[in-house]
Amino acid sequence: MPEPDALTDASSISSEEVERGKRALVADGAWASTIGIMAGGVVLVGFALQIGATPFEIGLLAAIPFIGQLAQLPAIGLVQRFQKRRRLAVGLGLAERVMILTLAALPFLASAEAALALLILGQLVVAVLAATSACAWNSWMHDFLPREGLGAFFAKRLFWGTTVALIAGLTAGVLVDHWPGSDRIHAYSATFAFAAAAGFVSSWFLAQVPEPPMSADQTAQPLLTLIRQPFADHNFRRLLHFLTSFNFATNFAAPFITVFMLKQLELGLGMVLVLWAASQLANAMTIRLWGQLSDQLSNKSILAVTVPAFFLCLLALPFTAHPTRHDLTLPLLALLHLLMGVATGGSALAIANIGLKLAPRGRGTGYMAATSVFSACAAAVAPIAGGLLADWFARRELALLIHWSAPNTRGDFVLLNLQHWDFFFVLACIFGFYALHALSLVHEGEDVSERAVVQNLVLEARRSMRSLSSIGGLRATIAFPYGRLLGQRAAAGAPLRKISSASPLSRHSEGPPH
Repeated sequence: MPEPDALTDASSISSEEVERGKRALVADGAWASTIGIMAGGVVLVGFALQIGATPFEIGLLAAIPFIGQLAQLPAIGLVQRFQKRRRLAVGLGLAERVMILTLAALPFLASAEAALALLILGQLVVAVLAATSACAWNSWMHDFLPREGLGAFFAKRLFWGTTVALIAGLTAGVLVDHWPGSDRIHAYSATFAFAAAAGFVSSWFLAQVPEPPMSADQTAQPLLTLIRQPFADHNFRRLLHFLTSFNFATNFAAPFITVFMLKQLELGLGMVLVLWAASQLANAMTIRLWGQLSDQLSNKSILAVTVPAFFLCLLALPFTAHPTRHDLTLPLLALLHLLMGVATGGSALAIANIGLKLAPRGRGTGYMAATSVFSACAAAVAPIAGGLLADWFARRELALLIHWSAPNTRGDFVLLNLQHWDFFFVLACIFGFYALHALSLVHEGEDVSERAVVQNLVLEARRSMRSLSSIGGLRATIAFPYGRLLGQRAAAGAPLRKISSASPLSRHSEGPPH
């Protein structure tokens, strides 16, 4: 029998085809990750600063990908009407990559103002194409991927995506810092071109994934009904509340971490990318552990550990150069980036899984679009607000001093000194802990305490370390301070323990959704 067209729907998909499709999705994610680092993130900020972008324009560039997510609302109707979700996802993805290739010509423009304006416009077009493609992709994946083993699958996909992004990021840093000639701005043309080429490879792999037909429930309902469904679900509204507050908190400060290190700490772009790479390495090394825990415990319990860890790291950033930059600044920055990499890996995986888990089977289009739109609105407003506040904070300083006076000595000791970008990290931490409160109201199932998550994370790390090293002391170091407790439980054959809401170890009480 001849092979079906690569973009033809599969009315019945065998288990072998599902496995082949999952392997193609892993490859797609790996190549697509190159786009985010070589045409966005640190590289995009570096290019924008090179052509004279203001803090507001940096904030606007950070907000544009999320503003583009608003395109998911009309995209719901497009998916419902067209129904060929794979054709939409692949076709729009290819158009997005063509636009990125076009942006590679911007460094050759004589006018920096024109290049900046076209960069902003081009990023908006890319964002709209990506969001519309993502709407079709989300609905497609919601029907294609089995519910069992989601954590392990997305952990594998994120692992390879992070690993390839790590290589791409370091390559971009070398290109920019060691570009031949005096005008390094042309190095950004190379990074954008590489990003587009990787995107084309990603689209080819995505086209190999089979697509189940859309259910009659999704195709028969009016668009407004699909949009209203998530808001009629009380528990899903709570999830939207958490996602909105979490994305506002993270994006209020995160886009300016690069500016903080380039401008306030005066680090080079190469060093900033090395720190980013350290974060990605930590992410890649732990993402499989988070995936195993996601399947064993609950996504909410993972978020209850990773969310505060990430925001406490943000809060610590200003203190790496307190009161001024010193010899320990770079080691402290590296440590915080490693911790943030671990935390963001767990958060990203748990957020992706909890949305898929709480959305009813067969109604993924409206539910997934709602999570994307609400998250995107908050994430778009946050960096724009931050950019508008940047100049106001630039003229403010908060210092706390201890004054000591004695007969022969006198001195002042600086306990706290916040300037400019430091304020962003403090405020983001406050917003982040409000998001943690919103998370406590979401009902996912049987609650699991944060202590159980940490215990099982360390246990999984010990198991992995046994296959990587024969050094017993290293395993004991990793296990501290839970080593003795976990060793006793493992020796006794104790199962992974889920903590009920009545347990004193559980921080969040749960009840049935209203």
